[in-house]
Amino acid sequence: IKNGRRGSINCTVTSIGKQGHVAYPNLAKNPIPALITFLNQVQNHVLDEGAAGFQPSNLEIVTIDVGNPATNVIPQSAVAKLNIRFNTNHSGESLSVWLKSAAHDVSEFFDIELVLDVAISGEPFFTAPSAFTNIIQSATQRLTGILPELSTTGGTSDARFIKNHCPVCEFGIIGATLHQIDENVEISDIYKLTEIYKEILAQYFETKW
Repeated sequence: IKNGRRGSINCTVTSIGKQGHVAYPNLAKNPIPALITFLNQVQNHVLDEGAAGFQPSNLEIVTIDVGNPATNVIPQSAVAKLNIRFNTNHSGESLSVWLKSAAHDVSEFFDIELVLDVAISGEPFFTAPSAFTNIIQSATQRLTGILPELSTTGGTSDARFIKNHCPVCEFGIIGATLHQIDENVEISDIYKLTEIYKEILAQYFETKW
């Protein structure tokens, strides 16, 4: 049962230098060292040690691209992309400010322009264990004999669009083939899930809040 989700922020970093011949570095400006330094700084920064119900936030560098096949040419620019999955210790805005501040410092040191394109794709949320979560666990255990655990691991979800309007827990079908070719589920699991949903509703409306 997902009783919370981490937030997600994407960042594209473009380091802009000046193309030139490697034998004449004084006439060029290599964008790669500045980019590597920036990535090293943000990668090695400990964002947090975790939050209530959450594992520590993590930053992952997902690609570094220069597109330079020549071994004797200093490239004009270099691009990297990273993603941060973050818990409730942060917001998309606070991490955006941190990234831009780090980029500014590196840019000043190397006299290289670092351009950041930041996109916040989701904010974190957490529904604390309560009568609400207990109902979902109880209904599932009654029909399957299994007591599901509460978890906030994994990626973002569409729950982020309704988290500000009501408490949110996610409970659905087992997805062993998610996003794979020929994605499929067991038909029996669909019927079982339907029964669990009915039991959740029955217990919900019997509960005195």
